[in-house]
Amino acid sequence: MSTKSNVAMIASLVSEPSRAAILTALLDGRFHTASELAHMAGIKPQTASFHLAKMTEAQVITVEKQGRHRYYGIQDPEVARVMESFLSIAPPVPIHSFKHASENEALRLARTCYDHVAGQLGVQLMSFFIQKGIISEDQDGLHITEQGETFFTDFQIDLTQTRHKRRSFSHKCLDWSERRHHLAGALGNALLDRLFELNWIERLPTTRAIRVTADGKRGFKEIFSIEVD
Repeated sequence: MSTKSNVAMIASLVSEPSRAAILTALLDGRFHTASELAHMAGIKPQTASFHLAKMTEAQVITVEKQGRHRYYGIQDPEVARVMESFLSIAPPVPIHSFKHASENEALRLARTCYDHVAGQLGVQLMSFFIQKGIISEDQDGLHITEQGETFFTDFQIDLTQTRHKRRSFSHKCLDWSERRHHLAGALGNALLDRLFELNWIERLPTTRAIRVTADGKRGFKEIFSIEVD
């Protein structure tokens, strides 16, 4: 049996600081141009284009063309899951300014982890689901209980459609800031979409932090017993 694999190739891609910065920026779940990613990673556009070509070739990221523009995004949710795991074991980045401290606090409070909710809000939602018996956990993973079927249906999430997506239905994702798990997979994505639909959360520009709206503060307290400060 051969022990050769392409793990080293993938590891070498994310070990380069600029590429790691680009992938971290793409954890917002959106598509960005090379210029936007260069700005977020603090590198020159030519350098960003070079790294993007490398990662596209390795099928870590994907590119969509619209007219003269190219937009880059993460190829697969598993890539985002691995990056979030790396962030959970990486040493924290030193804080050198009030602006940096504010941005870091916003990310820790609530953010997207590719296509699901992360940060304190994501972890609190996961805790609610487990404690209320909406989701159960065993050695085979996470499962929606009968009570959970009713809960998510009442919350107007189409579980039949969600189960038909060609990906994991539900699994845990280790949160890098909280060092606890939040909900990922198709169910986590459906929950995020529903929260946007309700206008409980909204995206912030140039960051994957999300802001909880006034409606969201009321809704999270009423439905999930979560106080958002």
